[in-house]
Amino acid sequence: MSTFQSNNDSQPSVNTTALPGQDSLALVVVDQNEVSANANSRVPIGGDLQAYTSINSSKRLHNDLQSLGLKIKWHEDKIKSLRAQSNILYDSILEKRVILGMYHSSAAPIAEDSSLSDGGADETTEQILKHDKSAAGIWCQLKNIHGTQAPILALSKDVIGIVATLGKVNDENLSRLLSEYLGAENMLAIVCQTREGLKALETYDRAGSIDESAGLHGLGSSIGRILNGRFLFICLEDLRPYIGDFVANDSQRRLDLFKPRLPSGECPRGFLDFAVNMVNIETTHLVCSTPSGHGLRETLFYHLFSRTQVYSTRVDMLRARPLITDGAISLDGGIIRAPGMYSLGRREDVDVRFPVPSGASSRPTNYREIENRMKDLKWKREKLLEDLRQERQMLDHAKLDFERKKQEFFMFLGQSSSYATWLGNARSNLKVMR
Repeated sequence: MSTFQSNNDSQPSVNTTALPGQDSLALVVVDQNEVSANANSRVPIGGDLQAYTSINSSKRLHNDLQSLGLKIKWHEDKIKSLRAQSNILYDSILEKRVILGMYHSSAAPIAEDSSLSDGGADETTEQILKHDKSAAGIWCQLKNIHGTQAPILALSKDVIGIVATLGKVNDENLSRLLSEYLGAENMLAIVCQTREGLKALETYDRAGSIDESAGLHGLGSSIGRILNGRFLFICLEDLRPYIGDFVANDSQRRLDLFKPRLPSGECPRGFLDFAVNMVNIETTHLVCSTPSGHGLRETLFYHLFSRTQVYSTRVDMLRARPLITDGAISLDGGIIRAPGMYSLGRREDVDVRFPVPSGASSRPTNYREIENRMKDLKWKREKLLEDLRQERQMLDHAKLDFERKKQEFFMFLGQSSSYATWLGNARSNLKVMR
């Protein structure tokens, strides 16, 4: 009798082989009844031998695809891990760069106004004094005249200082940009710890009018400086502070803000840091805090700069627009005040700027140690990036092998389908003959 003769008329059952990593399953149709004789490791003959060979080929291709799929996933997981390690190192490098003041503009040096070139704290005070009819100017004059004497003492017990005098910046160009971003009004604002300072600086009569004989107005009149117009007063006690972690082991207590990230997990090109972390607070002011224990950085400077980002160039900044939530500055003069709000035209130099310490005085005491640590971090990251490049190449090769094996599998499916059709027709013919 022919090997194609069947003892029952039911449809043959099918065995399905799934293609790994695919949403839809590719099926290989084989006749299970024809290979049941293989249970005792006997090799069928004739048509059954072809079915037996087809099943073995299906299993082999299935195993090959499964192995390649696992290899692809292993490389993808390795790449993900390397990227995470690289991002951690990059964040540490950025923090070290900010601490060392290693950021420079790609633009040519600004020569429009050299009045504050490498200006220190004393020069900043001189610039404030030029605003002789402003609250900040009158305040500085009174301090110079009276010092710690009674007239100024009662007024100054809660005053911390003028915004421009409460921080320093390691780079002259960055000082110009941050000062322009804040504007003259903010740079000349008087900062107090509590609302008591507000009561001391300005008092009112019963009609609600300003008492020109008291507070800062009265003391200004005493030296021939009439305070006209409004002035900005900042009360730290009333500001909503930053709530979050600080950069570990940083004497400046910089804020550990979440850095902008591309879908790949990397920071956008040219990102340097947040403006709030690029202002160095004097040691005497680092201990200053509100009644609730918050310092100047997480109150005053976080209020002024929020999460304003700093980039190397306008091109870098504009490319990162989707990641800018508050504002941004580029070292070549670009300014985004808020998403969708751009400052165009020529830059406007604000004469009152943050002091720029000169020479070694701008360096942290452990400068060399931080510098060496940063070099070590850069070397480690370069090695990681090389490992990452190699992993990507191996992933590409694995994916190519997978595609080739998948095409081979599809060709096999086509051949198996043709054989199954032929086998079904042969059975039908044998039944008719019987």
